[in-house]
Amino acid sequence: MDLAGAAHLELVSGVAQLRPEDAMMGAMLRGWAAQQAARGLRADTISARERLVRQFVEFTNEYPWRWTPAHVDEWSLSLTGERHLAPSTIRSYQCDLRLFTEFLTDNARYGWASACEREFGPGVHPVPIVHEWNSIAHLNAYEGNPEARAFTREELQRFIDYADDQVERAIRAKRKGALTAYRDATLFKVIYGWGLRRTEAARLDLADWGRNPAAAQFGRYGTLHVRYGKAKRGQPPRRRNVASVMGWAVEAVADYVDNIRPRFGCDGHPALWVTERGGRIKPPEINARFEAYRDALKLPKALTPHSFRHSYVSHLTENGVARRFIQGAYSQV
Repeated sequence: MDLAGAAHLELVSGVAQLRPEDAMMGAMLRGWAAQQAARGLRADTISARERLVRQFVEFTNEYPWRWTPAHVDEWSLSLTGERHLAPSTIRSYQCDLRLFTEFLTDNARYGWASACEREFGPGVHPVPIVHEWNSIAHLNAYEGNPEARAFTREELQRFIDYADDQVERAIRAKRKGALTAYRDATLFKVIYGWGLRRTEAARLDLADWGRNPAAAQFGRYGTLHVRYGKAKRGQPPRRRNVASVMGWAVEAVADYVDNIRPRFGCDGHPALWVTERGGRIKPPEINARFEAYRDALKLPKALTPHSFRHSYVSHLTENGVARRFIQGAYSQV
């Protein structure tokens, strides 16, 4: 159908694009603008919505056909914790983003999903990313309950205790796996204790720890240099330093480095988290272990490794840590 905004009306057929991703993105925005104009929306409303979508693209460092609900989670949290926007403003932004993705996923009328699969391969197409369970109308996280989108403290304690218990179980059963269980238990504590993404954690090296004159009690673990923070599109990874604030987490990583990591026999390897085969742990391995523990505890499947990062912000805020410190640790600098 030749509806305003349809993919075949906006895409140039038979022309090889030098930057096909950018060409597709531009066509999508033109199509959405045409669809909104056909419905009588004002030009300033349409341009404001386009700016919002472009900001979301920059934030996620992904194109719309690779967006996931997790991107909305992180973006919404940044609007609350870093930009201090009002709940009503965030709700409006989420609504605009939902309208854009609903337009893209209405394949029967507009054909953008099919266009993406033709250009980028089978299964590569936009999907709904704003749902009842991750939008402000149904999540009190933005309106007073900082734990609604993170681990509750009870859930977090259960998870950490369970991870520690796996070490004892492996030792008692005299089976292999005690070292990796200890490593993973410590890894989860570090992800939470320094508010990391799973990829950031996986790529940590021993040399990334450093002293902090303002926290001399933590010794060489006073600060963590995150070298592989999420980059903006087309730019190198962004770095930041995160000051240590949780003494128990510092004790856990110090014990791992001094007493457990040497037993892997990888003295010459720079990675903080090494495997029994002498390599570096990969993000999918972190996911797999996290999901195994979460499911064994019958915790909600909405919890992911990224929930540790949300919890870091929420719990520090509850503990009265200065907002400026949290913003500096949580944001890319």
